[in-house]
Amino acid sequence: MSALEIVATGPMATVQDGGRFGHAALGVGRSGAADADSYALANRMLANPAGAAVLEATLGGLRVRARGPVTVAVTGAPVPLTVDGRGAAVNTVLCLADGAELAMGAPTRGLRTYLAVRGGVDVPPVLGSRSTDVLAGLGPDLPVPGAVLPVGPPPVGFPNIDLAPVPPIGGPETVLRVVPGPREDWFTGAALKTLLTLPYEVTPRSDRVGARLSGPVLERAREGELPSEGMVPGSLQVPPTGEPVLFLADHPATGGYPVIAVVRTADLPRAAQARPGTAVRFTL
Repeated sequence: MSALEIVATGPMATVQDGGRFGHAALGVGRSGAADADSYALANRMLANPAGAAVLEATLGGLRVRARGPVTVAVTGAPVPLTVDGRGAAVNTVLCLADGAELAMGAPTRGLRTYLAVRGGVDVPPVLGSRSTDVLAGLGPDLPVPGAVLPVGPPPVGFPNIDLAPVPPIGGPETVLRVVPGPREDWFTGAALKTLLTLPYEVTPRSDRVGARLSGPVLERAREGELPSEGMVPGSLQVPPTGEPVLFLADHPATGGYPVIAVVRTADLPRAAQARPGTAVRFTL
């Protein structure tokens, strides 16, 4: 059986798949790949099933060694990539011989890079998913140097592709589309206008749980706090400081701060690639 040996993890690496669905009533969040588009592309390039598990690397630095021959694809935030010291390209299909080492540098833009292997990372699922939820502590342990991740049996088919053209990922500014509410009435009329006209900035306190934003304060129209209620990915929750938090893949299942707006699901992959220092603008 083939496997991937972890040589180095970089700032952070996790195992992720399509997410852990159907358990929100029990307080278990969805988790899954933060950039669902890049995750799906990596699996499509290898003809993997749509829910196959991959490695998600934050700010690059991931290094793996093939145990047995494996076929891989790297997508998401573009990184300098080498195989046994020789340059390789992202968004391509790469064949690694037994013992070959693949190494990622730091991304030139964007935040999260995905390494998929043909057959998928075959760690044991927890509640139907192989995703690591860093907030809840569910799923596979964080990979560490020396860990060996088994690879599942390869699918029968293989797509006729060697390069996937993709639009640029990341950049100095990200524009995200939102719908108002569900607690828009907790804020002044000027607050929503502020959200939709002035820029915010992703802070270094951001992670897979959410992107903490700095910028103009969103003023409330009423005092007090809400009872905890269900949260969805993309919720813009506003704590008493008045600066919003954009919930990402590992967000809590419930929250008690009012949500002024929700980012459209289709835009969440862009939000997941907004690294600290990125300017964020919101539009209806």
